[in-house]
Amino acid sequence: MRHVEIYTTPTCGYCQAAKRLLGRKGVTFKEIDVGGDHDLRMAMTLRAGGRQTVPQIFIEDLHVGGCDDLYALDEAGKLDPLLAA
Repeated sequence: MRHVEIYTTPTCGYCQAAKRLLGRKGVTFKEIDVGGDHDLRMAMTLRAGGRQTVPQIFIEDLHVGGCDDLYALDEAGKLDPLLAA
C-alpha cells in the first residue's frame, strides 16, 4: 500500500467523507490538520498547485485532488490501482 496524505480541517464534511472512503479501502493515511495553521495551509496550497480547499489528497507525490476527485477515481476503477502500485 502506498503512502497517502490528506490535508483536512476538523469540521469539514468532505474531509470526513474522503477519510471514510480511504478507511473502507483499508488505507492507512497521514492526516494533516490545516485548521488554524496558516503556514500548513500555505504549504498545502503550494503543494496542491494553488488549490486552497480541503481536503487535498496525495498518494505518494501524486496530487489526487479533493473528495469529489477521490470518489471519481474510485468510481472509474482507478483508485485501487493507484493505492496498490
